[in-house]
Amino acid sequence: MNSATRKSGGWDFLQFHIEEPDEIVGRRKVDLVPAPSAATIWIAGREYSQYSSLVPIECKRLPIPASATRDDREYLYSAHSSTGGVQRFKAAHHGAAHAIGAMIGYIQSRELTSGTQIRTWLQGLVATPVDGWSLNDELRITKRDTAAR
Repeated sequence: MNSATRKSGGWDFLQFHIEEPDEIVGRRKVDLVPAPSAATIWIAGREYSQYSSLVPIECKRLPIPASATRDDREYLYSAHSSTGGVQRFKAAHHGAAHAIGAMIGYIQSRELTSGTQIRTWLQGLVATPVDGWSLNDELRITKRDTAAR
């Protein structure tokens, strides 16, 4: 991503850091954060320097690698630990200093298509119920480019 920002007109003011300490819970690492590159940016009265994260981003492989200690729903939530991706944001384990956070799902198998499995997991979390989850957390596809995939 750093290479892409350096070579894309208008995006060279950004850099990406991996495994950055969370700003509030420093012992936790955020997978990916964009930050200003050799610039200072002000957004809604908050100053961001090259050492500040603009948006915390968590990344998960889909499907989650099979293991007795991993939860298939780990993109959203984990019954085994606090490693559930979206749950980290909902519980303020990541990104509590930010109004928004982001999740990236690396789809590694065609078994997971169109978010169907993620919707099923969400419906199960709501039905159980798991604290803090509602149908308002529904995955929404805002754009689909079938030609470019």
